[in-house]
Amino acid sequence: MAPSADVPALIVRNRPLLLAGVMAAMVMQTLDSTIANVALPHMEASLGATRDTITWVLTSYVLASAVMLPLSGWLVDQIGVRLLLLGSVTLFTIASMACGAAQSLDQMVLCRILQGLAGAFLSPLAQTVMLDTSTAAERPRMMAIFTQGVMLGPISGPIIGGYLTDNFNWRWVFYVNLPVGIVCAALLLVYMPKVAPRRERRIDLFGWLLIAVAVSGLQLVLDRGQDRDWFSSPEIVIEAVVAASCLWMAVVHLATARAPLFPMVIFADRNFVIGLVFFGLMGLVMMSVMALLPSLLQEIYGYSPMQAGVLLAPRGVGMLGSMLLFSRYTRNIDPRLQLAIGLGLMALSLWLMAHWSVDMPRLPIVMSGVLQGVGLSFAFIPINMIAFATLAPRFRTDASGLTMLMRNVGASVGIAAATLMLARNVQINHAEIGSHIPQAFQAFPGDMNSAFAPATGMVLGLVDGMVNQQAAMIAYLDDFMVIGLGCLLAIPLLLLVRPGARPTGTAAASMAAEAAH
Repeated sequence: MAPSADVPALIVRNRPLLLAGVMAAMVMQTLDSTIANVALPHMEASLGATRDTITWVLTSYVLASAVMLPLSGWLVDQIGVRLLLLGSVTLFTIASMACGAAQSLDQMVLCRILQGLAGAFLSPLAQTVMLDTSTAAERPRMMAIFTQGVMLGPISGPIIGGYLTDNFNWRWVFYVNLPVGIVCAALLLVYMPKVAPRRERRIDLFGWLLIAVAVSGLQLVLDRGQDRDWFSSPEIVIEAVVAASCLWMAVVHLATARAPLFPMVIFADRNFVIGLVFFGLMGLVMMSVMALLPSLLQEIYGYSPMQAGVLLAPRGVGMLGSMLLFSRYTRNIDPRLQLAIGLGLMALSLWLMAHWSVDMPRLPIVMSGVLQGVGLSFAFIPINMIAFATLAPRFRTDASGLTMLMRNVGASVGIAAATLMLARNVQINHAEIGSHIPQAFQAFPGDMNSAFAPATGMVLGLVDGMVNQQAAMIAYLDDFMVIGLGCLLAIPLLLLVRPGARPTGTAAASMAAEAAH
């Protein structure tokens, strides 16, 4: 007999405390996706990293989460929600402690990979528990609470990370997870009921392995190519060949396997395929910009980590505020129009950022951040509506895993690509600006050059510092312009989207929560 809509699928002893535990776990995971950003410049010296390689701290975490996401449903069926959630919280907490204690970049990347592997399951499982412990009438409210909890990460992460870095040490951005993790584990251990796993679902481990190796190989090429002189290095050639081979094998395997990792029929849905493209773009835009801004604010503008964190927060505030203010008014607007507006606003904010200068007040930084947050809010929910509007309900679980995978892969590739463009453009700009310096010195009369000869070394040092600053600033602006152009070039894809039914009620609330995450 099917359960009544008035009875939750999961009966618990103390729902408020259980939900507090799962929400804290989810907030801990979303917080860690942004809390480390403002601490990156301070990690460089401690870990022996450079501006190019320190972003591995971000990409390793995002990539590890991406490759684990497709296994979440199968692991729940094998060991149950309770054990998987407890194990994820415990491993995430231990990995956070290890990140704080890391003494080299290699150690940090390894620990961040472990953290990403554990964190991949926290938000999906938290959402599952909140839905399973609620009645049909309560689920829209639960999804609203979940969405607000998800938004705490982008808003508070940079501020908390900046405060801890300024007043303690960058290592505390990871140590802060210890008390939260212990409390979460205790609440889950006491109040999360035991539910027997089904153990009846098979998983395409070979297909998952091919995808994981392909994505990891691509990431290694992007992360290490600059240091290894790209395809003149045997290492980069091998990684590229392995990534391309595994990707091709994955496509063939998924098309021919009896029980593939993802049912191939979903790729026949044009809306869903276009939605995947936009999911990847959203991950790329969000995380690449968030990876660039902390170093720009601290190294070029001279802000402290706390000040940089406060200046990054308006993106989250704009996103949450526009969701709360405009969500009721946008339900009857064509999702394609909403997404076009969102992409246009993001492109406009990036265009404004591409016209920043070295000497500039804070107001333009705050305003562009709010505008970008509003654009993101107008984009996220319509993307879900487009992707799932014409997809059969039985494919939604697999499709959700694939959309989260694409968003994380887009974020990881975006961070690596933005960092690569930044490094190359800094070198090019430095050479171009520096080529004019000797001409400037030659413009002075000979006797003046002789008079300033004793101070030549100091003067050249000051000039070189100014050249470095200008070269880096121009490189940041070029990155923002390229990302903004990417948003504009994606808008014509909406012409290929077929109109479909708009989800309402619980389905719309669930999509909103999924979009925010």
